[in-house]
Amino acid sequence: MQKMVVCLSVLAAAATALPVAAQQDPELLTQARSIASEIPPKLLAVLQEEITKGGPEEAMAVCREKAPQMAKAASEKTGWNIRRVSLKNRNPNATPDAWEKAALEEFEQRQAAGQAPSTLEKGELITEGTVPTYRYIKALPTQTLCLSCHGSPDNFSPSFKAKLHALYPHDKATGYAPGQIRGAITLKRAL
Repeated sequence: MQKMVVCLSVLAAAATALPVAAQQDPELLTQARSIASEIPPKLLAVLQEEITKGGPEEAMAVCREKAPQMAKAASEKTGWNIRRVSLKNRNPNATPDAWEKAALEEFEQRQAAGQAPSTLEKGELITEGTVPTYRYIKALPTQTLCLSCHGSPDNFSPSFKAKLHALYPHDKATGYAPGQIRGAITLKRAL
């Protein structure tokens, strides 16, 4: 019994070790939502422009080069670490960590239960090592525009398939339909 009291005391101390303002401040969620909502429309606009100019082959460079640059610039501007992840990633750098993977799997279950992917998000205050950290993730539904590169491989041109295989030999990011969860934008910030 005494060990249980000690364990509960340690857990209570750990829970209160986080700043009270961070535990109750909805501003972290509001900030994360705001930042997460700014990047996807900008990326879609750049993708549309590149597809119009040079087709899906040229648009591939947007996701490969410009999207990470956009995330890096937004990270530097906001102080949040921002990236895109997917359970079926194309870019090896888009592999989710354990927290992101669990959230994405939860999103898949919630979508299967009827929840719209555009409403799927999660914000949580966690401790990474000894550092209080706020994590946020928002599902990115597959748009019609995304199907040019992430739809059925049967619809891809031979030149697109060749470039895709050359750049991403271990690609898992095809076979999507409109509205499916393509991945997520994820943010974190140490407090």
